Parts: sequence; structure tokens; C-alpha cells
Amino acid sequence: MTDWKREAESGSHTINGFRFDDGNRLDVTMAYHTLGSLTADADNAVMLLHGTTGSGQQFLQPSIGDFLFRSHLDMGRFFVIMPDAIGHGSSSRPSGGLGPDFPRYGYGDIVEGQYRLLVEGLGVERLRLLLGTSMGGMQTWMWGERYPAMAQALMTVASLPERITGRNLLWRRMLIHLIESDPGYSDGHYDEQPAGLGHAMALFQLMTGSSRQIASDLRSIDAADAQIGRTEAQALDGEDANDVIWEFDASRDYDPAPELHAIQAPLLAVNFEDDELNPVELGGLEQAMTSVSHGQGVTLPAGPKSRGHQTLHVAEVWCDYLAELLAKTG
Repeated sequence: MTDWKREAESGSHTINGFRFDDGNRLDVTMAYHTLGSLTADADNAVMLLHGTTGSGQQFLQPSIGDFLFRSHLDMGRFFVIMPDAIGHGSSSRPSGGLGPDFPRYGYGDIVEGQYRLLVEGLGVERLRLLLGTSMGGMQTWMWGERYPAMAQALMTVASLPERITGRNLLWRRMLIHLIESDPGYSDGHYDEQPAGLGHAMALFQLMTGSSRQIASDLRSIDAADAQIGRTEAQALDGEDANDVIWEFDASRDYDPAPELHAIQAPLLAVNFEDDELNPVELGGLEQAMTSVSHGQGVTLPAGPKSRGHQTLHVAEVWCDYLAELLAKTG
């Protein structure tokens, strides 16, 4: 099994005086990983965009990397760029020193940072493919609208091109309130991670999991309590409360639906039947595709390897659709 983290090259690019949509300015560092090499014509670049609370290293996990980089995105053919979004991973984020004084970025700021990393930092002005999962998928819709000539092909996984409303909005606000209402949060000026952070990430795990998988794994009170304990301990050890609040609050400016007609590149959207963050019964994907001139939407049925929203981490389930998209747009 290939150790993709060992194979990848890491780097960073600093954008001096980056202007956030709220008017704040800050020197922003964009971290990234790459696989492969850019051709002399710079025509083989692929960018992969990760989900909320994640980083570009998401794609270096064996459950994704083994299915993408051995064949479909072979690093002998492609130059794969995996940036850490603003507020995530090793890019500039609240826990880097500013804490609650870090600008309240939105998805528009994240996309602008990705674009400037690509063009100014790496000298790439054209993408063979832009692929995003979850939050990264949401930002892929935005990329298609903002920079319609930038990518030869677009692929979104586990996302919808619509404003966050209803249950999706409610649980995000609940997650933020779980942290902010903890006295230990101290308006973002804490000395140790507040317990509410652990509760918030337990809610996140619940919302992104598979009902079928949860029913199979948790068949007793002891099993449920043990999972809660593990999730909360991992969150308090590996996450930062301000980072998490900023990450989930960032979706407040997301609303690509009115401009879907601006997308020019062929776009393939893959969603999952058991993904409760993007409920199939509301018909959002089908409705969106009526506005995308070269768009195709696919909802994959639940199966033995499905994990709800987290099926995005099981590339074996959806990678053949990537191969078809590359073949059609080659």
C-alpha cells in the first residue's frame, strides 16, 4: 500500500494584505500538498478541495488516495494540488495566534484564497479538473461560476448548490451554540479547549454518519456512551474551538443557485442516497441541474460500503464516475 503522505510534497504561499469580504486585511498563508509534476505547457493540473474541519491531506488517506492516484489521477500524468482552505489545516486560522480576532471569513474568501494560491503561488492558470468533496464540493460550484473558463471539467461529491437552510442550518447553529454557551469558552479567550467542543463534534459525527451504520455499530447504551467518549476526547485533543466555530460559520455566504447558468465547463455532481446533509427527498440536485447547461447529477444508492455523508471518504464507491468524466472531457 502506497504511503501517499510520504509521496506528497508540501508547500505554502503567503498572500500579503489579503482582503476579506468583511473588509479586514491580513497576510494569509495558504498551505498545500502536491503529487506529480506540472508539464511545460501547464495543462495537467488538477485541484482537489476538502471538506469542513479537514485539510488537503484528506485525499492522501488510503481510502481515497489508493483509488485516485494509482489510476484515474496517476501522478505520472497529472499534477495534483491539494490546498488547505483558509481557516483549515496548516493555512492561516484563528488558532494561529489571533484567536477570536481572526477575520470571520466566508466561502467567498476561501475560494479567493484558493484562486490566488493557484495563479500567483503556483503559476497555474488552467485546470484539467477541479474536484471537491462536501465543503470543497460547495466551493467547486462557486468556482464554476466565478471562473467559468478556469477548469476543463468540474466534479462535486456530497454537496448541493443551494443556500444552507432548514435542518442543515439548524444543526450547524446548534454546533456553534454548544461551544459558545460553554462558560469555558470565555468568548474565545480560553486557556484549554472547552468541553462544548467535544459535544459539538459528537453532533457533527452524528449528522454526517450513516443511519444504517450507526444502527449496526451502536446496539447498547454502553456502546453509544463509549463512542461519545471517544469522539469528544479526540476533538478536545485535536481540534480548536475558535477554528471549529469559524469553519462552520463560514457557510453563511453560500448561495450559488442564482448563478448556476454561468457554469460553462462540464460538471458532474455525485451525491449519496443515505446522505442526510443533502437529503434526496427534497430534490435539490435534480432542480439544480436544470440550470447547468453541461451538468449531470448522479445519486448513488446506499450499499454495503456506504457511510452516509462520509461516503465521500470511500472513493471506491464514486471514483469510476471520475474516470468517465475525464474520458468525456479529454
